[in-house]
Amino acid sequence: MSQTKSLIIALKAQLKAHGKTYHDVALHLGLSQASVKRMFSENNLSLSRLESICNYIDLPFTDLILSMNTESNKIASLTLEQEQVIADDLLLLLVTVCVINGFTYQDLLQEYELSEHECIQKLAKLDKLKLIELLPGNRFKLKITRHFAWLADGPIQRFFLNRVQNEFFNSRFNKATEKLIVVNGLLSLTSNGEVQKLMQKLCNEFVESRQEDSPLPLSEKHGTTMVLALRQWNSSLFNEIRKSR
Repeated sequence: MSQTKSLIIALKAQLKAHGKTYHDVALHLGLSQASVKRMFSENNLSLSRLESICNYIDLPFTDLILSMNTESNKIASLTLEQEQVIADDLLLLLVTVCVINGFTYQDLLQEYELSEHECIQKLAKLDKLKLIELLPGNRFKLKITRHFAWLADGPIQRFFLNRVQNEFFNSRFNKATEKLIVVNGLLSLTSNGEVQKLMQKLCNEFVESRQEDSPLPLSEKHGTTMVLALRQWNSSLFNEIRKSR
Protein backbone atom coordinates (compact mmCIF):
# COMPACT_ATOMS: atom_id res chain seq x y z
CA MET A 1 0.00 0.00 0.00
CA SER A 2 1.33 3.46 -0.92
CA GLN A 3 2.12 5.95 1.84
CA THR A 4 -0.42 8.38 0.40
CA LYS A 5 -3.19 5.80 0.61
CA SER A 6 -2.12 4.82 4.13
CA LEU A 7 -2.13 8.48 5.18
CA ILE A 8 -5.63 9.07 3.83
CA ILE A 9 -6.92 5.90 5.51
CA ALA A 10 -5.47 7.19 8.79
CA LEU A 11 -7.13 10.57 8.21
CA LYS A 12 -10.51 8.90 7.67
CA ALA A 13 -10.11 7.08 10.97
CA GLN A 14 -9.24 10.35 12.73
CA LEU A 15 -12.27 12.10 11.24
CA LYS A 16 -14.48 9.31 12.53
CA ALA A 17 -12.85 9.51 15.97
CA HIS A 18 -13.59 13.25 16.04
CA GLY A 19 -17.20 12.70 14.97
CA LYS A 20 -16.74 14.38 11.59
CA THR A 21 -18.36 13.24 8.36
CA TYR A 22 -17.72 13.92 4.68
CA HIS A 23 -20.49 16.49 4.94
CA ASP A 24 -18.58 18.36 7.66
CA VAL A 25 -15.36 18.26 5.64
CA ALA A 26 -17.20 19.47 2.54
CA LEU A 27 -18.54 22.49 4.43
CA HIS A 28 -15.06 23.26 5.77
CA LEU A 29 -13.42 23.03 2.33
CA GLY A 30 -16.29 24.73 0.48
CA LEU A 31 -16.85 21.71 -1.74
CA SER A 32 -19.72 19.34 -2.43
CA GLN A 33 -19.97 16.18 -0.36
CA ALA A 34 -19.68 14.11 -3.55
CA SER A 35 -16.40 15.86 -4.43
CA VAL A 36 -14.96 15.17 -0.98
CA LYS A 37 -16.04 11.54 -1.08
CA ARG A 38 -14.44 11.16 -4.51
CA MET A 39 -11.17 12.72 -3.32
CA PHE A 40 -10.95 10.26 -0.46
CA SER A 41 -11.95 7.20 -2.48
CA GLU A 42 -9.44 8.06 -5.23
CA ASN A 43 -6.70 9.01 -2.73
CA ASN A 44 -6.49 12.39 -4.40
CA LEU A 45 -5.98 14.90 -1.57
CA SER A 46 -3.50 17.73 -2.05
CA LEU A 47 -1.09 18.54 0.78
CA SER A 48 -2.79 21.88 1.40
CA ARG A 49 -6.21 20.25 1.78
CA LEU A 50 -4.72 17.52 3.94
CA GLU A 51 -3.25 20.15 6.26
CA SER A 52 -6.51 22.10 6.23
CA ILE A 53 -8.49 19.06 7.34
CA CYS A 54 -5.96 18.30 10.08
CA ASN A 55 -6.27 21.88 11.34
CA TYR A 56 -10.05 21.58 11.21
CA ILE A 57 -10.00 18.76 13.76
CA ASP A 58 -7.01 20.17 15.70
CA LEU A 59 -4.85 17.21 14.72
CA PRO A 60 -1.08 17.80 14.56
CA PHE A 61 0.39 16.34 11.38
CA THR A 62 2.83 14.28 13.46
CA ASP A 63 -0.13 12.63 15.20
CA LEU A 64 -1.58 11.73 11.82
CA ILE A 65 1.71 10.05 10.85
CA LEU A 66 1.66 8.12 14.14
CA SER A 67 -1.92 7.07 13.45
CA MET A 68 -0.88 5.93 9.97
CA ASN A 69 1.86 3.73 11.39
CA THR A 70 -0.61 2.20 13.84
CA GLU A 71 -3.08 1.48 11.02
CA SER A 72 -0.36 -0.15 8.92
CA ASN A 73 0.11 -2.77 11.66
CA LYS A 74 -3.47 -3.98 11.25
CA ILE A 75 -4.24 -7.07 9.18
CA ALA A 76 -6.03 -7.09 5.83
CA SER A 77 -6.91 -10.80 5.90
CA LEU A 78 -6.64 -13.91 8.02
CA THR A 79 -4.66 -17.03 7.25
CA LEU A 80 -6.32 -20.13 5.83
CA GLU A 81 -6.04 -21.82 9.22
CA GLN A 82 -7.58 -18.86 11.06
CA GLU A 83 -10.52 -18.72 8.66
CA GLN A 84 -11.08 -22.45 9.06
CA VAL A 85 -11.34 -22.05 12.84
CA ILE A 86 -14.11 -19.48 12.33
CA ALA A 87 -15.89 -21.43 9.57
CA ASP A 88 -16.04 -24.56 11.76
CA ASP A 89 -17.92 -22.72 14.53
CA LEU A 90 -21.23 -21.22 13.41
CA LEU A 91 -21.65 -19.12 16.55
CA LEU A 92 -18.11 -17.80 16.24
CA LEU A 93 -18.76 -16.94 12.60
CA LEU A 94 -21.88 -15.00 13.60
CA VAL A 95 -19.97 -13.02 16.23
CA THR A 96 -17.10 -12.40 13.80
CA VAL A 97 -19.33 -10.98 11.08
CA CYS A 98 -21.14 -8.83 13.62
CA VAL A 99 -18.05 -7.28 15.20
CA ILE A 100 -16.56 -6.56 11.77
CA ASN A 101 -19.77 -4.67 11.02
CA GLY A 102 -19.59 -2.55 14.15
CA PHE A 103 -21.57 -4.50 16.77
CA THR A 104 -20.68 -3.88 20.39
CA TYR A 105 -20.82 -6.46 23.18
CA GLN A 106 -24.23 -5.09 24.24
CA ASP A 107 -25.47 -5.14 20.63
CA LEU A 108 -24.63 -8.85 20.38
CA LEU A 109 -26.54 -9.68 23.56
CA GLN A 110 -29.48 -7.55 22.47
CA GLU A 111 -29.81 -8.93 18.95
CA TYR A 112 -29.05 -12.61 19.44
CA GLU A 113 -29.81 -15.45 21.84
CA LEU A 114 -26.33 -15.37 23.31
CA SER A 115 -25.48 -15.79 26.97
CA GLU A 116 -22.85 -13.47 28.41
CA HIS A 117 -20.56 -16.47 28.86
CA GLU A 118 -20.95 -17.53 25.21
CA CYS A 119 -20.39 -14.00 23.96
CA ILE A 120 -17.26 -13.45 26.04
CA GLN A 121 -15.95 -16.87 25.04
CA LYS A 122 -16.31 -16.09 21.32
CA LEU A 123 -14.77 -12.63 21.71
CA ALA A 124 -11.84 -14.23 23.52
CA LYS A 125 -11.35 -16.54 20.52
CA LEU A 126 -11.31 -13.55 18.18
CA ASP A 127 -8.77 -11.89 20.43
CA LYS A 128 -6.61 -15.01 20.21
CA LEU A 129 -6.95 -14.93 16.41
CA LYS A 130 -5.66 -11.31 16.50
CA LEU A 131 -8.85 -10.05 14.85
CA ILE A 132 -9.81 -7.91 17.86
CA GLU A 133 -8.21 -6.68 21.06
CA LEU A 134 -10.28 -7.23 24.18
CA LEU A 135 -10.46 -4.29 26.54
CA PRO A 136 -11.79 -3.86 30.10
CA GLY A 137 -15.56 -3.89 30.50
CA ASN A 138 -16.12 -6.36 27.62
CA ARG A 139 -15.18 -3.67 25.12
CA PHE A 140 -12.97 -4.45 22.16
CA LYS A 141 -11.38 -2.79 19.17
CA LEU A 142 -10.83 -4.22 15.72
CA LYS A 143 -7.30 -5.02 14.62
CA ILE A 144 -8.18 -5.23 10.93
CA THR A 145 -7.86 -2.67 8.17
CA ARG A 146 -10.89 -0.87 6.73
CA HIS A 147 -10.60 -3.00 3.59
CA PHE A 148 -10.28 -6.34 5.37
CA ALA A 149 -11.42 -9.17 3.10
CA TRP A 150 -11.96 -12.91 3.33
CA LEU A 151 -9.59 -15.12 1.36
CA ALA A 152 -10.64 -15.81 -2.22
CA ASP A 153 -12.07 -19.35 -2.30
CA GLY A 154 -11.20 -19.63 1.40
CA PRO A 155 -13.26 -21.36 4.11
CA ILE A 156 -15.49 -18.34 4.82
CA GLN A 157 -16.18 -17.55 1.18
CA ARG A 158 -16.93 -21.20 0.45
CA PHE A 159 -19.25 -21.36 3.46
CA PHE A 160 -21.33 -18.47 2.18
CA LEU A 161 -21.37 -19.80 -1.38
CA ASN A 162 -22.50 -23.24 -0.23
CA ARG A 163 -24.96 -22.18 2.46
CA VAL A 164 -26.20 -18.73 1.54
CA GLN A 165 -26.22 -18.19 -2.22
CA ASN A 166 -29.53 -19.98 -2.89
CA GLU A 167 -31.21 -18.09 -0.07
CA PHE A 168 -29.70 -14.81 -1.23
CA PHE A 169 -30.99 -15.13 -4.80
CA ASN A 170 -34.41 -16.41 -3.73
CA SER A 171 -35.95 -12.99 -4.31
CA ARG A 172 -37.67 -11.04 -7.06
CA PHE A 173 -35.37 -8.09 -6.27
CA ASN A 174 -38.32 -5.72 -6.67
CA LYS A 175 -38.16 -3.96 -3.30
CA ALA A 176 -36.86 -0.43 -2.87
CA THR A 177 -33.86 -1.82 -0.98
CA GLU A 178 -32.99 -4.47 -3.60
CA LYS A 179 -31.54 -4.40 -7.08
CA LEU A 180 -30.36 -7.10 -9.47
CA ILE A 181 -28.65 -6.29 -12.74
CA VAL A 182 -27.58 -8.97 -15.21
CA VAL A 183 -25.81 -7.98 -18.42
CA ASN A 184 -23.81 -10.00 -20.89
CA GLY A 185 -21.76 -9.38 -23.97
CA LEU A 186 -18.43 -9.99 -25.65
CA LEU A 187 -15.55 -8.21 -23.92
CA SER A 188 -11.85 -8.07 -24.61
CA LEU A 189 -9.42 -8.89 -21.82
CA THR A 190 -8.67 -5.18 -21.51
CA SER A 191 -12.33 -4.26 -21.09
CA ASN A 192 -12.81 -7.10 -18.65
CA GLY A 193 -9.98 -5.70 -16.54
CA GLU A 194 -11.47 -2.20 -16.62
CA VAL A 195 -14.86 -3.50 -15.45
CA GLN A 196 -13.13 -5.34 -12.59
CA LYS A 197 -11.53 -2.04 -11.51
CA LEU A 198 -14.97 -0.41 -11.47
CA MET A 199 -16.31 -3.29 -9.39
CA GLN A 200 -13.52 -2.80 -6.87
CA LYS A 201 -14.23 0.93 -6.79
CA LEU A 202 -17.90 0.21 -6.01
CA CYS A 203 -16.78 -2.18 -3.27
CA ASN A 204 -14.65 0.62 -1.80
CA GLU A 205 -17.67 2.92 -1.89
CA PHE A 206 -19.65 0.32 0.07
CA VAL A 207 -16.91 0.20 2.71
CA GLU A 208 -16.87 4.01 2.91
CA SER A 209 -20.63 4.10 3.40
CA ARG A 210 -20.37 1.48 6.12
CA GLN A 211 -17.77 3.61 7.89
CA GLU A 212 -19.89 6.75 7.56
CA ASP A 213 -22.90 4.98 9.08
CA SER A 214 -20.97 3.34 11.92
CA PRO A 215 -21.79 6.08 14.49
CA LEU A 216 -25.54 5.57 13.94
CA PRO A 217 -27.48 3.53 16.50
CA LEU A 218 -28.10 -0.10 15.58
CA SER A 219 -31.83 0.59 15.19
CA GLU A 220 -31.10 2.84 12.19
CA LYS A 221 -28.93 0.32 10.35
CA HIS A 222 -29.93 -2.81 8.46
CA GLY A 223 -27.91 -5.82 7.36
CA THR A 224 -27.07 -5.28 3.70
CA THR A 225 -25.20 -7.58 1.33
CA MET A 226 -23.80 -6.67 -2.06
CA VAL A 227 -22.62 -9.38 -4.45
CA LEU A 228 -20.55 -8.44 -7.48
CA ALA A 229 -19.50 -11.10 -9.95
CA LEU A 230 -17.85 -11.15 -13.36
CA ARG A 231 -16.46 -14.09 -15.30
CA GLN A 232 -15.93 -15.38 -18.81
CA TRP A 233 -18.79 -17.84 -18.89
CA ASN A 234 -21.51 -19.23 -21.15
CA SER A 235 -24.58 -21.02 -19.90
CA SER A 236 -24.59 -24.80 -20.33
CA LEU A 237 -28.10 -24.37 -21.75
CA PHE A 238 -26.53 -23.64 -25.13
CA ASN A 239 -23.85 -26.33 -25.12
CA GLU A 240 -25.87 -28.72 -27.28
CA ILE A 241 -26.33 -26.22 -30.09
CA ARG A 242 -22.90 -24.58 -29.87
CA LYS A 243 -20.52 -25.45 -32.67
CA SER A 244 -17.29 -27.05 -31.56
CA ARG A 245 -14.13 -25.06 -32.26
